[in-house]
Amino acid sequence: MSQRDYYEVLGVARDASEDEIKRAYRKLALKYHPDHNPNNPEAEQKFKEAAEAYDVLRDPERRAHYDRFGTADTGMGGGFNSAEDIFAQFGDIFGDLFGFGGARSRGPRPQQGDDLRYTMTISFREAALGTEKHIKIPRHATCTECGGSGAAKGSSRETCKKCGGSGQIGIRQGFMQFFQPCPACRGQGFTIPKPCPKCRGTGMVEVTRELTVHIPAGVYDGARLRLRGEGEAGVHGGPPGDLYVVLRVEDDKVFERDEQNLIYTAAISFPQAALGTRIQVPGIKEDDALELDIPKGTQSGKIFQLRGKGLPYPGEKRMGDLLVRIVVKTPTHLTAEQEKLLQEFEKLTEQPKEGLFDKLKKAMKSD
Repeated sequence: MSQRDYYEVLGVARDASEDEIKRAYRKLALKYHPDHNPNNPEAEQKFKEAAEAYDVLRDPERRAHYDRFGTADTGMGGGFNSAEDIFAQFGDIFGDLFGFGGARSRGPRPQQGDDLRYTMTISFREAALGTEKHIKIPRHATCTECGGSGAAKGSSRETCKKCGGSGQIGIRQGFMQFFQPCPACRGQGFTIPKPCPKCRGTGMVEVTRELTVHIPAGVYDGARLRLRGEGEAGVHGGPPGDLYVVLRVEDDKVFERDEQNLIYTAAISFPQAALGTRIQVPGIKEDDALELDIPKGTQSGKIFQLRGKGLPYPGEKRMGDLLVRIVVKTPTHLTAEQEKLLQEFEKLTEQPKEGLFDKLKKAMKSD
């Protein structure tokens, strides 16, 4: 094998980190891989050089020896006679790149169950005050008859004879070996001669679970509540998934909402706005009424703030505010007497005030 400088082969600095060395090697391995360069001895040679350099520099002890003496010979062996040796040595690298890293484990691995989603519609008041809801969720659970093994009582799983329990079989193409799921056991690593009659060998049964969902006060539309472990059952001993409850909050006929602030529109008459008045403002609870003093001369569109009378922040002690927006009503149907009074009021408001000059002028005339 080539005695070129290993750092030069990988194209990295002598102080390169382990991750930098690994990335450089992956890049070269992909570039000079025999599949991409068929019948190309030069590419195969560079492929082997890169593998030899990585084999030395990835090991801290061999790298230190190489940096000090210029050789990787530490009595630990090394070197590759064929590309097949490279695949066997660096199965994790090539498994990521080309999908044939080798059967490194026997049998199926535990897998977490799938997450479930449930959409729930609640009223505005339920979201504001918090509530509890009871729901029914269909899902798959571990079969109680066979304990999830899929085998009938008195029997058990058997290691797959074709793959030896690995769940994979190797297919050689030249000096390369590819791995694919075993067709005899479908990648499970085992077979079930006598399937469980309840779950038909799947280890899972469909059940309906009743759950109580606690909805905190102040939740907003689109909020997600996570119920851990209430999703689908895990596979091969894996943990169950989670259930996500997505909330849809209906609009309210009384309040508008701006995050945790409530907005209430109060309509008052023109005399009330001009003379001042006291009004009642509804609270979140139906029997919770608040009083608000409207000062004289209040204009339409004026907003009054009642601090801490809005919605709670979920999981916190602080509260939003209640904003009262004043709208002055304009009457649309007036009696003759009402029109007359308004005309007189209009004349009084249009009469100009007597200034100092006018008063002096009137006094001179009287003399």
